[in-house]
Amino acid sequence: MLRSFLIGLVAGQRGITPLATIGLATYRGEVDDDLPLQKLFHNPVVTAGAVAFAAAEMAGDKMKSAPDRTIPIGLGVRAITAAYAGAALAPRRQQVSGAVVAVAAAMVSSYIGLGMRKAAMRQVGQTPSGLVEDALVFGSALAITNPQLTGTQGLLE
Repeated sequence: MLRSFLIGLVAGQRGITPLATIGLATYRGEVDDDLPLQKLFHNPVVTAGAVAFAAAEMAGDKMKSAPDRTIPIGLGVRAITAAYAGAALAPRRQQVSGAVVAVAAAMVSSYIGLGMRKAAMRQVGQTPSGLVEDALVFGSALAITNPQLTGTQGLLE
């Protein structure tokens, strides 16, 4: 359940990143593909599309007009992707619990992350703080969802 919790923390910062890294993990065979629609990620175009959407979200975050992650639609996207990713990473027959844990972590971390980001923006600006956040979030998501790719197998079990 640790991986479900951790991917929830990621979802609180970037809504699409958990879906993109679950897609990559599914494509690579690192997670079971027993969730609805998850088999679609065996298609490299679908997986690449999820990664492209995550990259677009990260790019959009640097724009002055980017809304806070805690607006209702932002929280909704985070809840949905956290639930899906949390369920995908949970042990069999514990998918519902994994989804609940991930959503709870995402909701709390959205507010905490926003506060931390605003503080960082006051110090270094929107783009530099966002780039650092992107690196931390994407790197963490890859390590959580693709442990064989990142060499972190065994650390999160």
